[in-house]
Amino acid sequence: MSNPPLPTPTAQSWLMILLLGLVWGGTFMVMAIALEDYPPLTVACARTVMGALGLLALLPLTGRKIPTLTPGLLSSITWIGLFSTAIPFVLLSWGISHVASAFAGVSMAAVPLFVLPLAHFFSDEKMIPRRLVGVLVGFSGALVLIGPGLAAIGTGAEPLAQIACLAAALCYAISSTLTRRCPPIDPLVLAALTLLIGAIPLVPLMLIVDGIPTWQGARTGTAILFLGLIPTAAATLLRVTVIQTAGSVFMTLVNYQVPIWSMIFGAVVLSEDLPFRFFIALALVLTGLAVSQWNSLRGLFGSRSS
Repeated sequence: MSNPPLPTPTAQSWLMILLLGLVWGGTFMVMAIALEDYPPLTVACARTVMGALGLLALLPLTGRKIPTLTPGLLSSITWIGLFSTAIPFVLLSWGISHVASAFAGVSMAAVPLFVLPLAHFFSDEKMIPRRLVGVLVGFSGALVLIGPGLAAIGTGAEPLAQIACLAAALCYAISSTLTRRCPPIDPLVLAALTLLIGAIPLVPLMLIVDGIPTWQGARTGTAILFLGLIPTAAATLLRVTVIQTAGSVFMTLVNYQVPIWSMIFGAVVLSEDLPFRFFIALALVLTGLAVSQWNSLRGLFGSRSS
């Protein structure tokens, strides 16, 4: 039986994928701005809570309802929520408080590479030789990115912050694998519920560690609001729309944009220093990603898929 044809991306699809790359690529810069006045746990918690409230408000506006939560579905949502929101948001917030935002953005390019070995063991997507080559090339880029930090462990917070950013990427990969095994549920409803689950441990933890947050001024306060409402809530609706109209393969193109935009924003807006190893690491990671996704990319751009 032949595979169903891939949805044909329209001009609107290309505009949406470009907007998603721009928004998610700029998220790390905005987090760095928010961290100028707010502690990492507060940034992570505020983003999660506002994202959850934003998506929960969108559900009735888009005609969606929360289904009956069976024990299996609730368990899946809980684990996805922890690994897609609570844990990586805290890791990234703390990491960006010690390293360049561009470093975090480049780290996120490794998410699909982490997914492949996880999918090999926990789903039916086996690690064929081409994918293995792509993973090895991509992880060599991650080693270039974090190598100096590994050699300097014990000398300060920066090496651990670099590891935290890559650990956040691993969390996103785990959540992606868990999502594939989740019982059927509307993706926008799933996103709202996972953010709600993520907020449950973060709110009391923030209150205990940081106390009740207060408005710290237009620059950092607006950054906090932006984090919760745009990349966390609105972009999720946009992501669902892209997948439904242009397909999940087309959606993978955002993975190539995010690290590039994060480096541009970090350098131009925050005047961050971009070591040459960032560019080498990015080239290796994106090359590994392209090799591992080669057949999908060929199919997407109209070539015959083998």
